[in-house]
Amino acid sequence: MDGANADVNMAQVRDLQASLFPICTKGSFLNNLLNRTLRNSQVDLNADGDPRQLDSKLRDVKEVFPLMKEVDCPYQAARWPMECQVIDDPVIHVHPTSPSYSEKEPLYKFTGREIQPKQVGEDSGEVIFKYYPISSVNYFCRSAVGGSACTQAHSSQDISDLIFESRFESGNLAKVVKITSTYYELSLRSDMYTNRHTQWFYFRIENTKKNIKYRFSIVNMYKSESLFTAGMKPLLYSTKDAIQKNVGWRRCGENIAYYKNDAPNGDSEDNPRYIFSFLLEFPHDMDTVYLAYNYPYTYTNLQDYLIKLKEDPIKAVFTKLRVLCRTLAGNNVHYLTVTEPCQEEDPKQKKVIVLTARVHPSETPSSWMMKGFIDFLTGDSSQAKELRNRFIFKLIPMLNPDGVVVGNSRCSLNGRDLNRQYRSVIRDAHPVIWHTKLMLRSPTLLDACSKTFDVVLVSINELLRQFKSSANKLIEERKVVMFCDLHAHSRKSNIFMYGCEGKGHEGRKLQEQIFPLLLHKNAPEKFSFEDCNFNIQRSKENTARVVVWLMGVENSYTMEASFCGSSLGSRANTHLGIKDFEDIGQTFCETLLDYYNEDPRNERMKLKICSRLMEQGSNAEQPKNIDISDYSSDESSSSVCEEIVDKLSFEEDATSLTQLSIIVPPSTPVVPKRKSRKKKRKSKDCSTKIITQ
Repeated sequence: MDGANADVNMAQVRDLQASLFPICTKGSFLNNLLNRTLRNSQVDLNADGDPRQLDSKLRDVKEVFPLMKEVDCPYQAARWPMECQVIDDPVIHVHPTSPSYSEKEPLYKFTGREIQPKQVGEDSGEVIFKYYPISSVNYFCRSAVGGSACTQAHSSQDISDLIFESRFESGNLAKVVKITSTYYELSLRSDMYTNRHTQWFYFRIENTKKNIKYRFSIVNMYKSESLFTAGMKPLLYSTKDAIQKNVGWRRCGENIAYYKNDAPNGDSEDNPRYIFSFLLEFPHDMDTVYLAYNYPYTYTNLQDYLIKLKEDPIKAVFTKLRVLCRTLAGNNVHYLTVTEPCQEEDPKQKKVIVLTARVHPSETPSSWMMKGFIDFLTGDSSQAKELRNRFIFKLIPMLNPDGVVVGNSRCSLNGRDLNRQYRSVIRDAHPVIWHTKLMLRSPTLLDACSKTFDVVLVSINELLRQFKSSANKLIEERKVVMFCDLHAHSRKSNIFMYGCEGKGHEGRKLQEQIFPLLLHKNAPEKFSFEDCNFNIQRSKENTARVVVWLMGVENSYTMEASFCGSSLGSRANTHLGIKDFEDIGQTFCETLLDYYNEDPRNERMKLKICSRLMEQGSNAEQPKNIDISDYSSDESSSSVCEEIVDKLSFEEDATSLTQLSIIVPPSTPVVPKRKSRKKKRKSKDCSTKIITQ
């Protein structure tokens, strides 16, 4: 293919990408797609056309819609950047299900006597562990299963020294300096191909001694604010306790302090660093212990979970596992479709609910919430069956497996925060985001493309015909009714949501606050409605929540779970554990049934809630909690609508009901126009100043 044809084909691909993801544009986006395709290729889509033109066009479209085959075996060994060293020993952790596993772990209580040691540095200490992945270029080039072979990273001469290791999946530890036999300074590796984002830590310690208090200081933390100042403790996993007592991860540490690193050998004022320092006493001699920022959940953990899900003969009936795309390193990004199969086409067209998680590698609570969601949704309860009968669930459990594998805190291997790339249409740079947006634009098209290309090469006419059918159904029927991106928060307590304020929708003001309010009523000791925020900040305009809202999904949320704990009810001043995260995933499912209740009075209930919220002065930045009902979503409860409606006593006059009448919003929300400040200019004919509009 000559250079001119290649340029034309690349232009066609770019136009098709831009047409797939319009934001706040008027008219049919399908018409835009067809018009651009016709204009660029001059192919008659209503006739057979020149076969050579069709083959050329099909090759371009195959590049845009890569093969997405249904997976026979979802397991794939993790691929690492070639410069990364990986130990051969697999890391396996026990996650007990005993009653003690759900015990409340209190936050650290500050005494005011916590010491804050300054950084000493390697000039006055001994470097006993050092590992920095080094490549000839400072960007990702290629990957391999298992990375590269390990070289010597330990240099201690004292057999009594602790032995550190982090060259395993999700591990992060760059350097250890021994100051004394019981005091160690640790440095974390920044996100690969960046010099920032040192927050997540996960490493192994061997050769432990019990009844000795060790002090560890992580000297290059990146954030000025941290939940370590609010009582959060790090996590410890003892291999001996796991084998002997079936005890998994637990909170640890005393004399905890988090403060600015102002040592002479610290970073400059333009790039400040912070120190996290704590005392720790190991439970056993000669134990293998792991320390972590939060409960680890690796790419391998996810694949093991998906294998069990797929091999379950009952769950396989209503659960389909596919590969959405591959990452820059070549790791698979899986997505699940969960719904009860229909014997015949549903005339009402099932609505779609999309959940994603783990776009930021360090935010492991999002993986545990997603696991709780999937466990409940694929269970045999009547509520789970009802959800599967009424909805199609599209679930992406791990958006950033590359970052998870290498132990990044926030970025992918391109050094970018993927949750700030949702306005991008560059598929090669951000393949996961591109394909996620494709799923949101048309979930049925995604499956159709995978089947079409897997079976036979079809003409561009047939592909666009399928695309036209799928896109029209989605846009006209608003098929995706809810989107939620699961995250974790490093500065706030509790579990809460960010949403998008529905300005300009007459009769539906504060509608976006209803689902989080119901979720708070279902989990009052974990989920905080008053910590929610529905304002759209300029800095968040490229995030999934905002872009998906602009694509036409009115209920578009980010759900944040604190790394630390809860401040509500009996759970106040206690850490959130794995079971808490899994439980909130289950509660999310139960709240979906409340919110989408088929009772005819459900819409009146929502309107009344909006009215009450407005009366109490609830707004986007400061939502006000209101008393609607003390209800439960368990199977034995009566209709939630009946309880709430009776509690709210809907004796409204015709006037008030008319004022609260529902007006169906447009398929794509209208973006509030910003006031533009344009320069004033003088008229040529007179000296009167005219403001250009």
